[in-house]
Amino acid sequence: MKLGKGALMNNMPVRRRLLLAGMALPLVAPRVAAGRGLPLTPECGEKPARTPPQTEGPFFTPRSPRRTSLVEPGAKAERLVLAGRVLSEGCRPVPDALLDFWHCDETGEYDNTGFRYRGHLFTDAEGRYRLETIVPGEYPGRTRHIHVKVQAPGRRILTTQLYFPNEPRNARDFGWRPELEMRIERREGSRHAVFSFVVEA
Repeated sequence: MKLGKGALMNNMPVRRRLLLAGMALPLVAPRVAAGRGLPLTPECGEKPARTPPQTEGPFFTPRSPRRTSLVEPGAKAERLVLAGRVLSEGCRPVPDALLDFWHCDETGEYDNTGFRYRGHLFTDAEGRYRLETIVPGEYPGRTRHIHVKVQAPGRRILTTQLYFPNEPRNARDFGWRPELEMRIERREGSRHAVFSFVVEA
């Protein structure tokens, strides 16, 4: 896969304003609605910063299965529902964008022979995605994180990582960036997270 070369941008005040403004928008994915879920997308009064790229790490496996749930049978780890949108730099939704996710299991181990906690999906006509998985464990030497590759149709791939807020290891992790933190709330026995990607489209 061709590695994306998204510009490294750190414009936290703009991102925070955009995310807060998004609370007024009704565009939500299933089970994050009903007025009590987190907003999925910013209202774009300004050009949003492109999502920063990060290394894919040593454990990427190509040709993952297409699926919207990575939850394994018998998994006892806390569930995570991750939803959001893929947007262009002009803040337009990107339909049919590919998102390829992978992360370690609850003990911090990656499956390097199969596809446990690995899979890809595509955004809908409004650029929305929704993934069900678990809260991954801490890989030795890293804070808790999720890997992802995002690609608008016919464009370069963005490879990056998503982080959990308020993790003890965040500040000591070489890859952690606050603008790559998901927004998370706990309800109904699960964590519900939101992150919208801004990519070349």
